[in-house]
Amino acid sequence: MCQEENVVEIKNLVKDYKMFTKKQDRLIEVIFPIIKKHSNFRAMNNLDLTIKKGEVLGILGKNGAGKSTLLKMITGVVVPTFGELKVNGKISSLLELGTAFNMELSGLENIYQHGQVMGLTKKEIEEKKQEIIDFADIGDHLYQPVKTYSSGMFARLAFACAINVNPDILIVDEVLSVGDMAFQLKCFKKFQDFKEKGKTILFVTHNVSDVLKNCTRAIILENGSKTFDGDVKEGVELYKKVITGNNSNNSDNKEHKIIENKKNKKVEKQDNWKSHFNENPNIIEYGNLKAEVIDYGVFDDKGNFLASIDNDKEIILKSKIRFNETIDNPIFTMTIKDFNGIEIVGTNTMNEKIYPGKFEKDEIVTVEFKQVLPLAPNKYTLSFSCTYINSKGELEVLNRKYEALLIEIISSKDCVGFLRINPEIKILKANNE
Repeated sequence: MCQEENVVEIKNLVKDYKMFTKKQDRLIEVIFPIIKKHSNFRAMNNLDLTIKKGEVLGILGKNGAGKSTLLKMITGVVVPTFGELKVNGKISSLLELGTAFNMELSGLENIYQHGQVMGLTKKEIEEKKQEIIDFADIGDHLYQPVKTYSSGMFARLAFACAINVNPDILIVDEVLSVGDMAFQLKCFKKFQDFKEKGKTILFVTHNVSDVLKNCTRAIILENGSKTFDGDVKEGVELYKKVITGNNSNNSDNKEHKIIENKKNKKVEKQDNWKSHFNENPNIIEYGNLKAEVIDYGVFDDKGNFLASIDNDKEIILKSKIRFNETIDNPIFTMTIKDFNGIEIVGTNTMNEKIYPGKFEKDEIVTVEFKQVLPLAPNKYTLSFSCTYINSKGELEVLNRKYEALLIEIISSKDCVGFLRINPEIKILKANNE
């Protein structure tokens, strides 16, 4: 791609914040600059990033990873300590809604003020005004001071102002969930419209399903550094490791890639359930291996292997776990995803209020999830894992085998949407009088 198609170019970007132990230390430095009473906190550490026109970039990271700092520097709210940052195009940020609002002015007056802050001419504001009013849909409150608004009304007007200025670059976070369900649907449709028009979107969220559904590329930030940049699905799986503390090797992104499926050496292949199924050659596996998921499969109620799953028949999903250490009340899970990596359905023993007790080293347990899976006919992946809550109250992943089996769900009737439903339908003909 040519250089002109880069809407954001970042090289060696650094942001340091001064940290003071005491309030008076800040004053001492102001009065006596030669005296240094602060330490430095590096919120952004030598970041390199190029964003192309039309990309939808998902930015993932735990709290404190540097996401907000990065976006505030891109929008110009925060000045970098050093490094290069170039932005080509008009930005509209949904991170801090209503920043340009004056609480004493009415909603209508704030529409004009926000437009001026965004660099719009009076004519452009007039052209957009009715669209903003209709989108916010706050009725006669539009003519009242903003300080009298509820938090929901404030967010609706601020969102409407930010989304309707036709930016080249849109920065979005969890604010897509503001307001009631009807307003959320309106926000989502507007977001989809931006995507279809080829706008560049920076998408910050903790909801990985939103990233999988909306983004074309993902990055992960950890302690101010970029540790991943690439495929969305791979990035989401790595992020899940990051938030559970299982990302053991940040220094080499190649190590983050999905690992090859290997047969467990302690279980003979002929005894494996999984060998009877369509195993995923690119299984995603991680955990500290205090326990290990060594086998899994799909069965009917007579114990027969199922090549496909009928969505109105009861089936059994089985996993076999070997404990390499003593574990108290482990959590056994199963998850079904579509081929985009979006979790469709799943459960675990903790959700079901089942607390299985203590398992000793070298014990092997079989876990059965027996149910009907009324999903629409399609191809899916099946995942199993074993976790537990440690003495610190933290979730500890013992072993996860994500997307272990490739499964197909079939149906004896047509389905609309994601689920098969079996309603009782009555048709009552009105009596003619």
